Amino acid sequence: MEQAGLDVVFATVDNRSLDGFARRMLPTYNLGSTTADVDADTLSANIYTVLSAAKACGATLIFLDSAKASLAEDAYFLRHAAKRGLRVFAPATEGTLRTGWVELLPAGVAPALGAASPSEAPWENEPARVADDDEGPTHWRRCHKCKLFFDKEEIIELGGYCPACGTLQRLRSDERLAATVDAGSFEEWNAVMPDSNPLDFPGYPEKIADQREKSGLEEAVRTGRATIAGLPLAVGVMESGFFMGSMGHVVGEKVAAMIDRAIAERLPVVVFCASGGARMQEGLISLMQMAKVSCAVERLGAARLPFITVLTDPTTGGVTASFAMQGDIVLAEPGALIGFAGQRVIRDTIKQELPEGFQTAEFALEHGLIDAIVERSQMRSVLAQLLALHAPADDPGRIVTYHSVMDALSVGADAYGSVDVAPEARAVGERIRDEEAAGLWRSLAESVPVVGELIGRPETPEEAEEASRRELERHARREARKSGVSCEAASGSAWESVQIARNVRRPTARRYLDGIVEGFIELHGDRAFADDGAILAGIGWISGHPVTVIAQEKGVNLADRVARNFGCPQPEGYRKSLRLMREAEKFGRPILCLVDTQGAFCGTEAEERGQGNAIADNLVAMAGLTVPVVSVLLGEGGSGGALALAVGNRVAMQEHAVYSVLSPEGFASILWKDRTRAPEAAEAMRMDAASVLECGIIDAVISEGEGPAHENPEEAVAAVRDYVRDAYKELADLAPDELVRQRQERFAKF
Repeated sequence: MEQAGLDVVFATVDNRSLDGFARRMLPTYNLGSTTADVDADTLSANIYTVLSAAKACGATLIFLDSAKASLAEDAYFLRHAAKRGLRVFAPATEGTLRTGWVELLPAGVAPALGAASPSEAPWENEPARVADDDEGPTHWRRCHKCKLFFDKEEIIELGGYCPACGTLQRLRSDERLAATVDAGSFEEWNAVMPDSNPLDFPGYPEKIADQREKSGLEEAVRTGRATIAGLPLAVGVMESGFFMGSMGHVVGEKVAAMIDRAIAERLPVVVFCASGGARMQEGLISLMQMAKVSCAVERLGAARLPFITVLTDPTTGGVTASFAMQGDIVLAEPGALIGFAGQRVIRDTIKQELPEGFQTAEFALEHGLIDAIVERSQMRSVLAQLLALHAPADDPGRIVTYHSVMDALSVGADAYGSVDVAPEARAVGERIRDEEAAGLWRSLAESVPVVGELIGRPETPEEAEEASRRELERHARREARKSGVSCEAASGSAWESVQIARNVRRPTARRYLDGIVEGFIELHGDRAFADDGAILAGIGWISGHPVTVIAQEKGVNLADRVARNFGCPQPEGYRKSLRLMREAEKFGRPILCLVDTQGAFCGTEAEERGQGNAIADNLVAMAGLTVPVVSVLLGEGGSGGALALAVGNRVAMQEHAVYSVLSPEGFASILWKDRTRAPEAAEAMRMDAASVLECGIIDAVISEGEGPAHENPEEAVAAVRDYVRDAYKELADLAPDELVRQRQERFAKF
């Protein structure tokens, strides 16, 4: 290059990529320093960083050190370089001599005849630096975590994730609205409110003015009325780019006023939360906003209107400790920072190292604090379904079925343009909303490792499923041998029903749920400690009507069964059930309970966390529920762990299900001190479906078809579906007090 008369400047990362001679003899330009989030390769492959270096050096040519370098195959880089009159070359062949070079061109661009001069490169509109909360005048976007800049189109193509560190990028309110609500439907409320400086804090008014000038925002929240798939709602969107979304008097006042207006107009409320906590400059007045908004949320609940919150990055402090966690349904974006006390405060106060993934959305889901994590591309579809599921049944003008809401989403996905939404934000919305609405929720099962990895990777999904089944059968046989109890059973005996109910190929609750419920949305957690995988719960439609479904799920393979504790619920599972029952009652939704458990988990930790208390709370709550409750025993119905979901207006059993005060093994061990007499105990307890029906404990025995359910699952599912539909029809005309009376009289006769 020097022989060709070129002035050469080497771009380096911390000057580590050059040998000693080059560092001594050649000019260098330092691209920057590596951090925990950005390594040398990532930094040197960042388009904005490299183009900025070219601008600073006045370069007209860029030579890459390898034809396999990431920038050599990056269409965004080549397009931006060409736009700025820069020519890019890579070695013709890999090696040390590098005497032959090939020019790299973006698609559709002809080779240049000569190099552009530095003055010809159109950099005038490019920001040298862009503030964290500002996109700048062009399409560059800075990641709030790794601090690197990227072409916004590239971020959009990756679903909103940073190409370097994988962090989901924050959205401004106009972008959020563009991606979520219907075209032109947003009507802003209380756009401007009087400022407050209760402490006469020095420089606070000037700081507010500076924030407005930098961000182009009025305050840390926008509120208004909109529609999603034609469904009306009141919506609030917090702005992390304004004072880090901190909550002062104006924020609290706007949110509370939005909720009160929603009550007056009978609208559901959705709030996208993003906040660093209370605004310190307003002192105790800021703290009082937590109580003010909480009072408004209570009024909304008393009006039986749904409150849905979406936790985005970050949601911390006083917002977390008030309305963010008060939603009837609490959603979160992947990777969002969620917590009360800041991590630095925790470390400084208790001198404790924090675990990996602490205070993330995933951490909150695992610990039962939120209902679900939803990908940004699916948020609009999920919210539309939730609004439809909570729409008043007496309002025919609202979408109330799964298919109608899906149709409305598909119709409204093409034309887009919203009030007060910038063109850049509309582009974000169009990209997000064009993605297919499928795979809406992350469920616990998705995090369970595939058993196929333990026994060799099968060739096809069918082979993988069969391999998992065989592994589960081997496990069941091992456990049976260890128990010493014979699995041999006489035809038609209760012990035969026990063996069939325990058959690992028998369809689990999930199979029935998929065949009975449309548009099922799983909701997680007890909002206090954990999410129990043994309880699979959520909301969906049966015959076009919203329902709450609570099921005991054993799992479909060995790894899944381990994760779900083999269908034996912990206290958190019953508390999750109770939470969803109360929510169903609040919004007038019928409840379907699918029972299949050996019994509640009886470990030490379950006792410490109040297993008996949790079951007792379920029983008394179900006794007084003012909505129809239908319970179906699909497999095993073991003791109080099963009864906790079986205090229904209608209770039925599948033909080969069993229901008992205790497992046959436990019964034989307690009464006869010999668990090998379990087959005899099964007959003595009369635990088969026909005997239970004869005792009047259940209302019906549901046929499984020509054989057991595992031999003809489709017939078995259809029979349960028909029973559930008929049961709801019978209960539909009963008033709330009649439902309670009928249920209590049903159990009073025993």
